[in-house]
Amino acid sequence: MIRAFQWDLARQVERLDFLKKLLPRYARWGYQELYLHLEDAVHYPSLPGIGRDDAYSYEELGELVLAAAQNGIRVVPIVNLLGHTQYLIKHPDWRDLNELRDEEGRARERGQVCPLHPRLGEVAEKLLRDMAPFCTAGKVHVGLDESFHLGQCPRCREEVARIGLAGHFAGHASRLSALCGRVNLQLGLWADMLYFIPEAIPLLPRGITAYDWYYYPFAEKPRVEFFNFAERDLQPALKKQGIAYYGCPMNGAFRYEPLPVFGDRLANIRSWWRRCAAVNAEGFLVTSWEANRLALETTTIVDAAAAGFWLAPGPDDATTLLAQGLKRFYGSQIPRSLARGLLAADEHAFAGYARWEINDRWDTFAGNESLKPYEADERFFARLLLPPPAWPKALAASLNFRLYLARRDVFVRETARAVFRLRRLYAAGKPAELFKLLAQLDAQRTRFAHSMRSGRQAAQGMWRRTRDSRGANPNRLMLEGDATRLAGWRQWLKRVRKDPVLIWQASPFCGAWQLQFMVHNFAPAVQRVAVEQQQTDGTWRELAGRYTIEFRAKAARSSTKIKREFTVPLTPASGSARLPDPSPVFAALRLALRGVGQVAISQVALTNGAEVSLLQRPRQRKILGTPAPRRGLPRPDSAGAPMLLKNPKLLPAVKSIDSRGGPDA
Repeated sequence: MIRAFQWDLARQVERLDFLKKLLPRYARWGYQELYLHLEDAVHYPSLPGIGRDDAYSYEELGELVLAAAQNGIRVVPIVNLLGHTQYLIKHPDWRDLNELRDEEGRARERGQVCPLHPRLGEVAEKLLRDMAPFCTAGKVHVGLDESFHLGQCPRCREEVARIGLAGHFAGHASRLSALCGRVNLQLGLWADMLYFIPEAIPLLPRGITAYDWYYYPFAEKPRVEFFNFAERDLQPALKKQGIAYYGCPMNGAFRYEPLPVFGDRLANIRSWWRRCAAVNAEGFLVTSWEANRLALETTTIVDAAAAGFWLAPGPDDATTLLAQGLKRFYGSQIPRSLARGLLAADEHAFAGYARWEINDRWDTFAGNESLKPYEADERFFARLLLPPPAWPKALAASLNFRLYLARRDVFVRETARAVFRLRRLYAAGKPAELFKLLAQLDAQRTRFAHSMRSGRQAAQGMWRRTRDSRGANPNRLMLEGDATRLAGWRQWLKRVRKDPVLIWQASPFCGAWQLQFMVHNFAPAVQRVAVEQQQTDGTWRELAGRYTIEFRAKAARSSTKIKREFTVPLTPASGSARLPDPSPVFAALRLALRGVGQVAISQVALTNGAEVSLLQRPRQRKILGTPAPRRGLPRPDSAGAPMLLKNPKLLPAVKSIDSRGGPDA
């Protein structure tokens, strides 16, 4: 069984010298193939203008491939040619390739390439010929994953109506396979679209390779998120068609996670290693995705740990595997306690959109959930960083950055609740207590500014060892947004000290009013909850939206009891801009579910901190959406009728809730 690893250079261009130094280590760890996910991370000679500013030159990519060959590692470039082709259609010369069209038939700015576009063959052949010298494993990977816009343009709709979606997809794969044959290469593709169109498998060309991926632990068979995590097994049908099979776990973090959830990643790798052995898979590929939010060393440690399955067969518990990986990467002096500390950090993972939303805005956390989990996160990472042990630099920077995120979680949520307390003090006519609290809030702001400085240092420490210091560090950019919001908070406090009635206006931490509700994700799939407001022309505008997916092993189940609070700032359509309105009037509001699947909504209320109006009976739950499908291509855009919210002036106000209480999230 071939052992392979992947670098996602499309999401993060790494320093070439650092990558070249890693290759001898991967060779010692027993890896035989390197997959390079590229998109616009390289300047293609035949397609000038596609490569971005920091892309590798064609010669630099050749250096990397040569270094791999010198270490006995064969290279497979990944050239996306269906989904994930924004790197092509972003360029004006190639935008017309887009499958998605507006009402007048013009190509939209975002989407994916049309498999039947008359110029796609030309573009694909140029890309494949440019990459052919670097395909030292004799194959090229063309992606084709997550292509959910398939069959939407007029020419594709016509073909789908004539030969079916399976024939449409398989026809594209067959044409690409023929193009690969012209440059003596074998075609590879991700297997996920075959979960949705299994009828395409008998129509695919023989002799290609399918890469089956799923990034959570499983017992025997991988699962499908869009099908409510139902089990699926493509391998028998692929084998019957003469298609080689690779199993593909993942080594890193999802989206905005600053650290891999090490236990989940190792459990996922274990699941795939056992499955690949059981089905006699041709290969085992440990993939890496979106590493731009974390230190590259953290994913490399997981690759080193995965090598334990073939270098040191024996105990495969997470602690043993991770301890071995740390020693392979850093040397024999690394204590086992580091592995235990990193695995303990899994219980405090910064994971899921309900957590990540704070990266972009601070005014959606004025709610009632308990602060205890966030305070526990802060204490945990503060303790973890106390000596001993002496953490290696990349891990120390990563843990310090995670500590900053924990402090920010507490600060934002505490401050939002404090604004509500200010309003209650004003309503109760207690100016002395109000001004005392204002002083406390300003002191807390100053302390958090110090934490922000340490957060910047940590973000830079995660970045500078492997990346160009002139590049756009996404964690630094996020911190700049935090600094802007903190400066706005300072100005708000100044204004309120001069004129306390301004506390009824919106702040960086909450609106003049706040819509609050609970989202119950009882049947995980790929759902997105949105709060929408009707405009004067009758259309609906989204005020806020959030995906429910958690990206944790414990959430990757067909049935869960995940409950997350969702709050959104609102401004009344009428009333005073300076004084509280006991009967505010809002434009029509609704809660809508987009994506695929169902959620339940409960505890819908509207508050300004001093008064609360219930918009739903206390114990009532409203289910939005329809059950996730069991087969077919999902269209993740709409999922059932929305929940309309009555105007709060029609319902009686109730006594304000305790700002530190409320249900667990």
